Amino acid sequence: MMRIDILTLFPEMFAGPFSTSILKRAQDKGLIAVNLIDIRDFSTNKHRTVDDTPYGGGAGMVMSPEAIFKAVENVLREHPGATTRIVLMCPQGRPFNQATALNLAGEENLIFICGHYEGVDERVREELVTDEISIGDYILTGGELPAMVVIDAVTRLIPGVLGDHASVQEESFNNSLLEYPQYTRPREFRGQAVPDILLSGHHEEIRKWRRRQSLIRTLERRPEMLTQLEMTEEDKAILKKLKGDLQGLDLG
Repeated sequence: MMRIDILTLFPEMFAGPFSTSILKRAQDKGLIAVNLIDIRDFSTNKHRTVDDTPYGGGAGMVMSPEAIFKAVENVLREHPGATTRIVLMCPQGRPFNQATALNLAGEENLIFICGHYEGVDERVREELVTDEISIGDYILTGGELPAMVVIDAVTRLIPGVLGDHASVQEESFNNSLLEYPQYTRPREFRGQAVPDILLSGHHEEIRKWRRRQSLIRTLERRPEMLTQLEMTEEDKAILKKLKGDLQGLDLG
């Protein structure tokens, strides 16, 4: 079981996402245990403040190190000897992707620190944090929403969380390709029909069609992903047929 500790100023924000769908089922199955920790509980003053003005001046407030250190150390004392990654959600972190999710999914314990205001005291980064992660180049109110995104992506990769392991393998980004188009009943809907190949029963031809559609979709929408793909001869042949779309792409 993976233990996930979330250090936050707003633990109530996690109530909805963590009490529904896959995250709830993962907890019910005993595959993950989520512990919400209010950083203010480790404040040393009667007002429970955890921030202060920045040295050197400037706008906004900075989260003080003391309460964060105490909260993390409390978690580590509860699980001595366990391998723990301490993740700070912040705009300066490395961009989050599926490879990072796979890497984190193999850990015993994860601690997420959700920053706020103008960020956290630099000593938290230097002395506590093992990973700094950003989910995109934009500004959010705090680290809570990014932490939810990362935890959701990581949880679904833990064995047993999803019923069909094959569905995990075929999802977008797991193989450096976007997923092929999916269809279900009805066969025709508002003048749009399911491609005949998917109704043919020829599994090898269906596989080839899906691979081709994944390559086309990736080329159109995320061409940079193809540079990370270990292409087969079949892949190269498919791409060479896409007129005008391969300029500047190195097929190796």
